[in-house]
Amino acid sequence: MSTLLLRNADLLITRDDARRQIVDGAIYVDENAIVSVGPTAGLPQRADRVIDATGMVVLPGLVNTHHHLYQTLTRAVPGAQDASLFGWLEVLYPIWSGLTPEAITTSALVGLGELLLSGCTTAADHLYIFPRDCRLDDEILAATEIGIRFHASRGAMSLGTSNGGLPPDAVVEDEADILRDMRRVVETFHDREPYSMLRIVVAPCSPFSVTPDLMRESASLGRSYGVRLHTHLAETLDEERFCLGRFGRRPVAYAADLGWMGDDVWHVHCVPLTRQEIELFAETDTGICHCPSSNMRLGSGIAPVRELVDAGCRVGLGVDGSASNDSSHLLAEARMALLLQRVGKGPGGLSAQEALWMATRGGAAVLGRDDIGLIAPDKAADFIGLRLDRLDYAGALHDPLAALVFCAPQVVDLSVVNGRVVVEDGQLLTVDLGPVVERHNRISRDLVGA
Repeated sequence: MSTLLLRNADLLITRDDARRQIVDGAIYVDENAIVSVGPTAGLPQRADRVIDATGMVVLPGLVNTHHHLYQTLTRAVPGAQDASLFGWLEVLYPIWSGLTPEAITTSALVGLGELLLSGCTTAADHLYIFPRDCRLDDEILAATEIGIRFHASRGAMSLGTSNGGLPPDAVVEDEADILRDMRRVVETFHDREPYSMLRIVVAPCSPFSVTPDLMRESASLGRSYGVRLHTHLAETLDEERFCLGRFGRRPVAYAADLGWMGDDVWHVHCVPLTRQEIELFAETDTGICHCPSSNMRLGSGIAPVRELVDAGCRVGLGVDGSASNDSSHLLAEARMALLLQRVGKGPGGLSAQEALWMATRGGAAVLGRDDIGLIAPDKAADFIGLRLDRLDYAGALHDPLAALVFCAPQVVDLSVVNGRVVVEDGQLLTVDLGPVVERHNRISRDLVGA
């Protein structure tokens, strides 16, 4: 058995139900689980590995509830820089049709490396395009290598332009093949046990890229296995017009008609919502992922996060695809969430406490997990530390929690995932990023130039 002791943290932010903040805090870990939390003097003084967190603020690992890791290959692509969602997709679909298994794995290493360095210890990714023998396995390989807790979504597109959808026919799949592969990845990879490092999600892409039949059948498949369901919903007014024109329903009503509301479902974006739709999310306990940077980047609007939180909805954060952000920094997303809500609602739009809650407990709840998102006994040993003596926090030490959100987003100094130190002194320990970045840039040049 291996034990780990983190001690002497200037401030330990637990995010537990009491929202305790412990001065001179400590965490004792046995294997991959937290055994005890409290002041340093009250915990064991020895362990196989001891980390001195003097000068640090320590908090639970952050939880990213939506990403498209492959999109790290197509950041800032000319022609897509100033487009709204549909035009942006029309530029990028043909480029993404050139993806290979190597491209999927390498791009996932890049995006997951960024996430880990930004404080994220659990990430959900949505892979929905599978050309050239690409499989969900390709990004699972990267997540396993880099050491992050991972929820891999088997996405899909089946409604091509010839049938009234947005994606080109060349990038859509046959629905029988999609459902067959969804079964395969669930049966092969899904681990439903506590402290699981890998879970599978069933995730047809969006109302404008899959048929109602696939939405219904994939929901039935996912529920037969007890896995969670995820899709894009109500991202833009263009999507709203598409749903009204094709299905005679607004996006949320369309999803509800197909069985895509409930405590095993989470939707990403949810921007143009009515009061009645917000109430439906609350009544059905359907989760929401908020992606403020992406929504701003594409000009999609401001999601009603204040209203969703006040209604009692489960709300988490996501960085979204790295071609619509264009980064994978989850702490930056918490800051953007706070600032964006205040644009229209004033200083009461969102607090630093609420932003960090969404980035930890909120994200865990959206993913259906009670073993992550907080520092408490019997929870997964996922936590991060940031030094407070850096230039960026000068003058903000009277409230270190608020400093994490209000001040410029930083790279973490320490990250522990499942009881394993994966970032130390601001350096990723599990993967040599230099060769990965070099390979990634080569693949990106070939892909965009093709």
